[in-house]
Amino acid sequence: MTTIEKPEARPAKKTWWRRPWVFPLGLLVTVFLVYSLPPYLGLDPGQSRIPAPGGASWYYPVLVAHIGFATIAMVTCALQIWPWLRQKHPAVHRRTGRVYVFAGAIPASIAGFSIALAAPFGPVGAVSNVLLASLWFGCTVQGYRMARARRFGDHRRWMIRSFALCMSIISNRIWGVVWFLVLTPQLDTTFGGSELAMVQAIAGITTWTGWVLPLLVAEWWLERGRRRAAA
Repeated sequence: MTTIEKPEARPAKKTWWRRPWVFPLGLLVTVFLVYSLPPYLGLDPGQSRIPAPGGASWYYPVLVAHIGFATIAMVTCALQIWPWLRQKHPAVHRRTGRVYVFAGAIPASIAGFSIALAAPFGPVGAVSNVLLASLWFGCTVQGYRMARARRFGDHRRWMIRSFALCMSIISNRIWGVVWFLVLTPQLDTTFGGSELAMVQAIAGITTWTGWVLPLLVAEWWLERGRRRAAA
């Protein structure tokens, strides 16, 4: 007797309200950019929130380039993880993905690596930012390679890591406020009255917690997905 196999049932698509993070993420990125970009739109070094190290005339142009490319990366990255766009308009998803890789993450991470080496916030923060730029570059390139190889499961995992590193700049700002409130009362004790030492400590701790914690959350999310798939 001939048996007819039934087609596998496709998982039901989730409606937008079952993904409550989509709108808050877009709003958070918009608010962050509206707050962060204005000082650099006039290309006036005097308005920069990050002082240029003495004698490094190249620092401000590279900083502005980093901010510009990172802005493109944040906007396109938010679009990339939007399920509706990915499912309904896969061609747009692919195009914005290429923009994220080649006009956002890669040039932004290269510029970020350069300015991290000369940042005026001490060696602890410099090492953190160099690692952040290197990991962002590596995860993004690997994610693109997996997409080209049509290994879409691996592509998704690497791009989730790239997303966490890309958006860590927002986490960085939040942790900066937290560590400022925690460490300022210790100015005369832990730091011996040295504001420079305190600022470098805050910057160093902030840069590490800013990207390490989001990356750990991303790894937890991926491992959780693997366990659920295995079950």
